[in-house]
Amino acid sequence: METYKQHTLTVDEYLSIESQMDDMDTTSREQARKSLSNHISSVAAFDGDEIIGIGRLIGDAAIYWCLVDIWVLPEYQGKGIGRKIVNWLIQYVKDNSIKGTSVSVFLMSAHGKEGFYEKLGFRCRPHEYEGPGMELELDIE
Repeated sequence: METYKQHTLTVDEYLSIESQMDDMDTTSREQARKSLSNHISSVAAFDGDEIIGIGRLIGDAAIYWCLVDIWVLPEYQGKGIGRKIVNWLIQYVKDNSIKGTSVSVFLMSAHGKEGFYEKLGFRCRPHEYEGPGMELELDIE
């Protein structure tokens, strides 16, 4: 039975799970430290002492909220862990948003994982109201 912890994701835990995910670039320890200190919230799933899934929330905490690093180790996928992580983060947005307003919760899905997010209410872009998501990746010298 997995357990979940809020707001406690450490650099070692982050780098540990990242290293076990398929096709992931390696984040430097300094990048991980700074990123974790600047995110809004996080949740981590554990099997005993082993980290098996994470999710983080970034954004301006008022209008725009972005789900990032929704990772569940391959051997634990399909067991509802990712759904619990996303639902926890969405509940955090609901609990911490300004009452009487609308907010935007978005994410960049890994290729082939779009169906998982659609089941949770997300829409693929482009759609009738918005164009495709775009990204610029920079190598910093």
